[in-house]
Amino acid sequence: MHNIARHRQEHGFPHLPCWSAVLLLLTSLLPALADADATPRTFTVGFAQDTLGNDWRQAQVEALKQHFRSDPAIRFIYTDGHGQTAQQIRDIETLVFQKIDVLITSPRDGVASAPAIAKAYRAGIPVVLLTRGVPGDQYTTLVAPDDLKIGAKAARFMAERLGGKGRILMLRGVPTATTAQARSKGFLDALKPYPHIQVVAVKDGNYLRSDAIHATEETLAEGIRFDAIYAQSDSMAAGARMALRKAGIDPRKLLIVGIDYISEAREAIRDGEQTASFLYPTCAVEAARAVQDILHGKTVPRHIKVDTLMVTRDNVEQVDPIF
Repeated sequence: MHNIARHRQEHGFPHLPCWSAVLLLLTSLLPALADADATPRTFTVGFAQDTLGNDWRQAQVEALKQHFRSDPAIRFIYTDGHGQTAQQIRDIETLVFQKIDVLITSPRDGVASAPAIAKAYRAGIPVVLLTRGVPGDQYTTLVAPDDLKIGAKAARFMAERLGGKGRILMLRGVPTATTAQARSKGFLDALKPYPHIQVVAVKDGNYLRSDAIHATEETLAEGIRFDAIYAQSDSMAAGARMALRKAGIDPRKLLIVGIDYISEAREAIRDGEQTASFLYPTCAVEAARAVQDILHGKTVPRHIKVDTLMVTRDNVEQVDPIF
């Protein structure tokens, strides 16, 4: 034994008790070393927005940015399609090429955008559709209020206010967007029991003030008379009021119903220049939560319905505008 001990000392080997202490120390340090080397995964969420030239859609992007800012695991990026379907499709394809982890989009044209969205979905990228849908089932979830129901409720409200008789100008949103299609269908279907109410013109305002101004001016120039305006966004309702004033027509003399319930609409309702609006949230918070659930491996519903509410002078002081 003496010779073995001397051999260990001569060749630099520690005594057995020392080896045990070293092993114990290394074992205790392994978890800490692993934690020091491990870096948390960062997920990239890409939003292909239709346009940032619309204040509602700009607010939608800002709300998503604000929500994701509190989640260090998510890197949020977005694009501006400038109101062009082709550009938005290119943006979707670019985001997919960048290997994002989740795609959010609000298709300007659901039919035209469907192939690019389906390609992303089949490639294993979860797709969150925000307020606007696509045909088929190649997506993960749709986050939106019920636009068909909003259109129907607007029609019944206007029919009652008009006493069952009148002429309505419809300012339609982006005609290829599912929101505008559902708001139009719901409205027209609900008017069928009212034979003395006529939609005398349908003009595309594309959810923009400037386009609504032009559409309203065009209607007036054509000599088309109307008692009411159904504007599928409050931005278009604001544009219509501008055109009416320019033509010397007091907006208070018409029945005007919009959708979104922005601050501008609240003031117009207070002043009697707009009769009603429908609260239409940006749905950004609900979409962001759905994204986080998806990234945590949770199952999300196929359709996440967001509540809405009609606002008139009766409740305008109790309901906060969306922005």
